Amino acid sequence: MAPPPRRLLLVLLGFLAAASLATLAAAVYEDQVGLADWHQKYIGKVKQAVYHTQKSGRRRVVVLTEENVIASLDLRSGDIFWRHVIEKNNPIDQLSLSAGKYVVTLSSGGSILRAWNLPDGQMIWETNIHTSTSSKSLLHVLSNSKVVKDNLVLVLAGQWIYAVSSIDGVISWGKEFTLDGLEIKQVVQSPDNDIVYVVGIAGSSKLAVYQLNAKTGEIVKDAQESLPDGLCGEILLGSSNVLVALDETRSALFIVDFKGESISYNKVQISEFVQDFSGTVKLLPLMSNGIIALQSSSTVSLLKLKGMDGLEVIHSFDQPASVSDALTITEKDEAFAVVQHVGSQIEFIVKVTSDLTNEIIREKVDIDQHRGSVQKVFLNNYVRTDKSHGFRALVVMEDHSILLIQQGAVVWSREDGLASIVDVMTSELPVEKDGVSVADVEHNLFEWLKGHVLKLKGTLMLASVDELAAIQALRVRSSEKNKMTRDHNGFRKLLIVLTKAGKVIALHTGDGRIIWSNLLPSLRASKSGEMPSALRIYQWQVPHHRVIRENPTILVVGRSGASSVAPGVLCILDSYSGEELNSQSFDHSVAQIIPLTLKDSSEQRLHLIVDSNSNAHLYPRSPDALNSFINEMSNQYFYSVDIQKNAIRGYSLQKSCDFNSDDTYCFSTKLLWSIIFPSDAERISVSEARKMNEVVHTQAKIIADQDVMYKYLSKNLIFVATVSPKAAGEIGSAAPEEASLMAYLIDAVSGRILHRVTHHGAQGPVHAVVSENWVVYHYFNLRAHRFEIAVIEIYDQSRADNKDVLKLILGKHNLSAPMTSYSRPEVMVKSQSYFFTHSVKAMAVTQTAKGITSKQLLIGTTGDQVLALDKRFLDPRRSLNPTQQEKEEGIIPLTDSLPIIPQSYVTHSLQVEALRGIVSIPAKLESTTLVFTYGVDLFYTRLAPSRTYDSLTDEFSYALLLITIVALVAALFVTWIWSEKKELRDKWRHIAPQ
Repeated sequence: MAPPPRRLLLVLLGFLAAASLATLAAAVYEDQVGLADWHQKYIGKVKQAVYHTQKSGRRRVVVLTEENVIASLDLRSGDIFWRHVIEKNNPIDQLSLSAGKYVVTLSSGGSILRAWNLPDGQMIWETNIHTSTSSKSLLHVLSNSKVVKDNLVLVLAGQWIYAVSSIDGVISWGKEFTLDGLEIKQVVQSPDNDIVYVVGIAGSSKLAVYQLNAKTGEIVKDAQESLPDGLCGEILLGSSNVLVALDETRSALFIVDFKGESISYNKVQISEFVQDFSGTVKLLPLMSNGIIALQSSSTVSLLKLKGMDGLEVIHSFDQPASVSDALTITEKDEAFAVVQHVGSQIEFIVKVTSDLTNEIIREKVDIDQHRGSVQKVFLNNYVRTDKSHGFRALVVMEDHSILLIQQGAVVWSREDGLASIVDVMTSELPVEKDGVSVADVEHNLFEWLKGHVLKLKGTLMLASVDELAAIQALRVRSSEKNKMTRDHNGFRKLLIVLTKAGKVIALHTGDGRIIWSNLLPSLRASKSGEMPSALRIYQWQVPHHRVIRENPTILVVGRSGASSVAPGVLCILDSYSGEELNSQSFDHSVAQIIPLTLKDSSEQRLHLIVDSNSNAHLYPRSPDALNSFINEMSNQYFYSVDIQKNAIRGYSLQKSCDFNSDDTYCFSTKLLWSIIFPSDAERISVSEARKMNEVVHTQAKIIADQDVMYKYLSKNLIFVATVSPKAAGEIGSAAPEEASLMAYLIDAVSGRILHRVTHHGAQGPVHAVVSENWVVYHYFNLRAHRFEIAVIEIYDQSRADNKDVLKLILGKHNLSAPMTSYSRPEVMVKSQSYFFTHSVKAMAVTQTAKGITSKQLLIGTTGDQVLALDKRFLDPRRSLNPTQQEKEEGIIPLTDSLPIIPQSYVTHSLQVEALRGIVSIPAKLESTTLVFTYGVDLFYTRLAPSRTYDSLTDEFSYALLLITIVALVAALFVTWIWSEKKELRDKWRHIAPQ
């Protein structure tokens, strides 16, 4: 038996161990959410807006966006009252307000009509409408209260028109027009009676006008007329009885009178009244009494209708400019707004239709120059205290941001371009060292001095309320996690994202604030209206960490048009400031971008850009880069996946282009292999490869019986999944006997199929991720009516003799032999499938600095959350009754389904609406990875798959540790005194006489 002092010491040591382990929890408490993570909500680019500014209730604007979002925004602050993100397979066509309390939306080509409660966004009713075609649908809310007690909602799609009650969604009446090929373009409500005029086009030249009774839907009168040269489909209401239509060549206008017994028209050439007419012309949706707007490549012209005789130009605005819809302000008067760019400002002009020579408002507003040109304007009015009319405008910019302009200033702005991220990368922050200028780190010396002045005023209690708020914001920004310098754990970084609009934005990982943004001029729309497309973003140059004055740079690659054969563009930006350092336009297209592992002497990373003719172009175009590439060209291979042609092809490079031998930076390609899947049996669903920057800690895996299995760690391994043609549609579109899924592991250099497995009765969509020597993919099992996740692990059998210790000592092993794709590998494959509860939107795998930490799968579910699933649950060696050795190895007993642990949700209880991608970024701390998830929303957090074994957690109780150490030292001192006294008593006992 241990003596009492020793027993007490053991108890104290056990207490210390328990206290140190108590903080290792798999989840976080509610009050810890937000300390190491952040969540941002967006809505996307606004394409329609409706104001609700009645005296009773909150003033708000309801918007519909290109991301299929409907939302209600506060007009005072721009905050979201409520929003709904609708699935992409149910696109919303139009939005309107009814009876001042309902938001009515029309979606899915006019087949679904919904009403939402305006105050809280709850859905009131939903009505399914039968339509015969998927042509463009129209929504029109009748404003005449004489028709019925509640406002009727007219839905027009194809050859059908329906009237639906806005109170309960009941269809009052429906009418089908018998004219073949009719497509309804316009609805006009008569203000004097219950007549509704419906205007449509049959074919390309026949114009049809119907007069309907709004109560019953009966056709009162109809008229048809064939117009010469045809129509392009753009029709606007010029006045109460006159339509203006653009002809098929977009060079002339038809002025059509439709209120008489028959249709009469007059054709006028645009060049007769618009000077210097050129380029593409379109009619803007300004429907005011006798006023229309015409947009050409160089100007926006306001035209006044002179009856049936023609049009005259009232005013012209140089592009870029935007015109709002007409807004009724009195019974006989309407107002509209024009916003144009004047230098570094935008000019906000409001005119009324009764007196176009005068301007109610002309204001110049300062805006950020990195927002681009104005795309749309939505005008709203309010009554001032002096009973005069004031105006505000919601302005949609080229970078998809929105601004509210009122009284010559920007009241608020929203950076909603972040709802359409197409690519993400990270950049390190500047190093904090002695001798580094504060202005270099903070980018702006004036802001640094201003911050210190504010802090001084706060200390002297001289700061105003606004200044106190600014001081608080500075304190948050200057906190440890929000500093603009690197930290030793690698948690502070810049998330650099590329949006669909061609804007590059840098976010701080500390709180998600925008550090800089730049709408690249090379990726902006041209005057001809051609929209460019942003493709990818890469690291271009990462200077050595000792060179503090050199900033890292990034590369952005895009196309000058939306077509895949459009010429490419290249931009190089400073990572710390966002300044564009260089830009270049290609004379070739961009089909594929291949970042190489090679660098030139200035540490610029080499990239190959493959065009549509399969020629590879080297960038940067410098002799140094060319020499580096030529030395390694014989080892450079790439592959392409052509989903349209159902083929995969592998290529090598040759010295010069066939068509241009003078271009030394252009290389022709040689087809080495191709795999063409038979279209009547298989269709390519997905292809994935390993990330080039993935770090693998060990190439061997020690199993339970102390045997060694060597991973097949080839960076040329690609995974391809194909499905049968009938299973290529939505889930349930094929019977189990007709559906199958084939999974392939292919070597990208030789084209050799290393492994193939077939899942009968399986259907897509397929999502997959490749890491180290394993592949995990997700699909739907039609036979079991459940989702499944399958795993394939591939091992290298050619290294199996490395287990001989004698050969290892004698140096006859092949551990250091290079892995080559030229020889046929001896591989062993293990696989297993598991049932999984959720459908999946995206998949990723955690990455750490050294690859030591256990892997976790990051699964984006259809609930728009991210689940972290331990890779051990997807071990193909799991069995029902694992042996004791396998249990010691960590193998989990086999179950038919994978567990869903609520504490494993990385996003906690939050949702990342319309989730599209998950990115894992290694930190310097090996145990921790940074996770960034994007969709319409953004979410960022830190994750420790194997817990923070190399650091103390943020919630670690240092006070408890100090108390424990003090108690332990005191206990040691007390036990030492007790031990000395006991030893002294024992000595006296031995000396005392018997």
